[in-house]
Amino acid sequence: MNILITGAAGFVGKNLTEALKNIRDGKDKTHPELKVDKLYLYDIDSPAELLDEACADCDFVFNLAGVNRPQNPEEFMQGNFGFASRLLETLKKYNNTCPVVLSSSIQATLIGRYDSDYGRSKKAGEELFFDYSRETGAKVLVYRFPNLFGKWCRPNYNSAVATFCNNIANDLPIQVSDRAVKLELLYIDDLVDEMIAALEGREHRCEFDGIDTVLCDAGKYCAAPITHKVTLGEIVDLLDSFKAQPETLVMPEIPYGSFAKKLYSTYLSYLPRDKASFALKMNVDARGSFTELLKTEKCGQFSVNISLPGITKGQHWHNTKWEFFIVVSGHGLIQQRKIGGDEVLNFEVSGDKIEAVHMLPGYTHNIINLSDSENLVTVMWANEQFDSNKPDTFFEVVE
Repeated sequence: MNILITGAAGFVGKNLTEALKNIRDGKDKTHPELKVDKLYLYDIDSPAELLDEACADCDFVFNLAGVNRPQNPEEFMQGNFGFASRLLETLKKYNNTCPVVLSSSIQATLIGRYDSDYGRSKKAGEELFFDYSRETGAKVLVYRFPNLFGKWCRPNYNSAVATFCNNIANDLPIQVSDRAVKLELLYIDDLVDEMIAALEGREHRCEFDGIDTVLCDAGKYCAAPITHKVTLGEIVDLLDSFKAQPETLVMPEIPYGSFAKKLYSTYLSYLPRDKASFALKMNVDARGSFTELLKTEKCGQFSVNISLPGITKGQHWHNTKWEFFIVVSGHGLIQQRKIGGDEVLNFEVSGDKIEAVHMLPGYTHNIINLSDSENLVTVMWANEQFDSNKPDTFFEVVE
């Protein structure tokens, strides 16, 4: 399949292009039935003849080109309607009736604050494509995008999320006039998934109830099925917690598919080089070191323990707290004994055969470096964050 992407250098265009390259080059094997051959990448600086070549040869078109913030309002119509006319005329010139996707905007509803020159230019573009479909029989898929966010989105342009991520990541001020303002947000990976579904003939259809998307099989429009409705205040609070993570080590809840998970990935993409790494506090003594790595809000914390040759650490027990010890380098012995009992459970462990050992509640336990020359490196997970006011840790030797 040969694919034309207009606006290929833009936010959506770049993400879609890279996704299709991965499929074309066999790096993404999650779409085994989709064959991508040639990609025609057209943008404002591309030579005019490239559009002719692509329109003569392509099997599918993503028209992502458009104008968002021109110097003069009349440029909206020129950029959003004018280029669309040129694209469709070029397809007709070569009798190419391949499917065409149009990236429109929710502002084309022309409702309330969306009644604007930009919205009218998008609405005109939609009608142009519907007329083209009726005239030629070509399949047209018109998507009205809500606010978009994700990696590579340009800050200080037309995305509040991109601006907030960029500014907070780079210690720049942000301005929020009303924390209660709610946005409908579409994550770039969810959008790209929908674009690939459209390529495979699996697009999601919809109608609009005002500005609300209503998915339905016979809808006139198309839509990505997953969006998130969040307030500006919620966005800022999440970003502040992400920024604080290197100091607190606390990872906020980021469940699979959640807005928080997608926003965190977006935020990280704006980090400057000097914030891409951060030092951890190593607690060092004559026995080795102990370093907290990561804490979670509800699922405990991770640490790494380094024991010098011949050293024994631990010799304590917990009432409720429990842990995994996972030796990743070296050779050691983990011992556990039930409080009040005599039997000692011995677990010989090695980085050559990585395994996880439960530290059982009510059992005093230790870890011994059996090597005379190598450090013993153990990754540890505890089911709760350490609380200095209630450490639930009591000294007692194993034997």
